[in-house]
Amino acid sequence: MSEKPELRINCASETAAIGGFLLPCRIGKSGYIDGAKGREGDAKTPLGLYHLRWGFYRADRLPAPPRHSNKPLTWRAMEKLDGWADDLTDPAYNRFIKLPNNASHEALWREDGAYDIVLIISHNDSPPTTGLGSAVFLHIAQPDDRRTLGCIAFAPEDMTRLLPHLQQDMPVRLYE
Repeated sequence: MSEKPELRINCASETAAIGGFLLPCRIGKSGYIDGAKGREGDAKTPLGLYHLRWGFYRADRLPAPPRHSNKPLTWRAMEKLDGWADDLTDPAYNRFIKLPNNASHEALWREDGAYDIVLIISHNDSPPTTGLGSAVFLHIAQPDDRRTLGCIAFAPEDMTRLLPHLQQDMPVRLYE
């Protein structure tokens, strides 16, 4: 019986393992924290076991990501008015939204390339607990290679290596 594939991210060493190889990654600029203790805006990567939900990609910059597995990840071409709610008072907290939105949110359409590929994980989403943290994604690293606000980021070439190994609902284990 074969073991179910899993993306394992060691936050202490800032590495991700999948498919027999190891990739460097960036985590939150304030380090990491038990997922149940994290808070909105703490800039910490929440440890825990999550699952891949789906992904966005910038179709104006990239082709549709590969669909190699027998459980391919669902992809959606990003649109200019896509966003993610992060306002503690917004009923759409930690959910995909369409802009404009008067409440605090993160615009997904960015010029810096960080969100050219965005993978949604199941952190605090079923249902969201207000204040536990929002918008924890896997995405492209900033060009200056800085740490994130809690997400996990990969250099573009490492994201390219990672994508063919991903599957719908694949476990994503963030640990120290």
